[in-house]
Amino acid sequence: MINVLLSGCNGAMGDVLQELINNEGQMQVVAGFDRVKNEKANFPVYVNPKDCTEKVDVIIDFSHYSAYESILDYALTNKIPLVMATTGLTEENEASLIDASKIIPVFRTANMSIGVNVLLGIVAEAAKKLEGFDIEIIEKHHNKKVDSPSGTALMLANEINGALDNSLEFTYGREGKSTKRQSNELGIHAIRGGTIAGDHTVIYAGEDEVIEIKHSASSKKVFAKGAVRAAKYIADKKIGLYDMRKVLEG
Repeated sequence: MINVLLSGCNGAMGDVLQELINNEGQMQVVAGFDRVKNEKANFPVYVNPKDCTEKVDVIIDFSHYSAYESILDYALTNKIPLVMATTGLTEENEASLIDASKIIPVFRTANMSIGVNVLLGIVAEAAKKLEGFDIEIIEKHHNKKVDSPSGTALMLANEINGALDNSLEFTYGREGKSTKRQSNELGIHAIRGGTIAGDHTVIYAGEDEVIEIKHSASSKKVFAKGAVRAAKYIADKKIGLYDMRKVLEG
């Protein structure tokens, strides 16, 4: 049985993860971490992860990015594998995760969806083959999402740019009268509204033809499923930095 510390356990993703883990059979949530206590949980919930005394085999973090330092410190202090699914991290945070992976197993991806991680290879390959096409990314999320553009949009953009020898410049939205598109631009646009779980569309616009590659998440469950799969994968791994593509490779 894999013992899980669920960081961000009182949030919407925390609720979905608890349900999935309870039905998993091979895992159990033994403790939670959240900025607000929840007396209704059937496991102890800590405001400070340092207070956790339960035996933990893996941490799944879907909390607010402001909690990043405390959960990483707990993972490093106790040498516990960490599945970091929180978005909105800074470049310094991402660099510290790389450093942490030299001490503990760290799983990091901007999107836990299996489909999105398969999509990465597809959009990169398309970019290489569609020479001269203008590329734009549109991402849509619910009206409570705090960061923009989404980490997934940036992940897609970086994958495309890497496939093109990092020759593109990212443009975040457009406004004004002198915004004619340059040939080396990669446009990234964010839409916020309603309860959209997550939509990402990569547009390749050429002369007289347009190709769109899209991924839509119907619910948060797709991200929770990926996180559970990642936690099972990383729980017994050696130190290092892991992502969903390594999980898919088996």
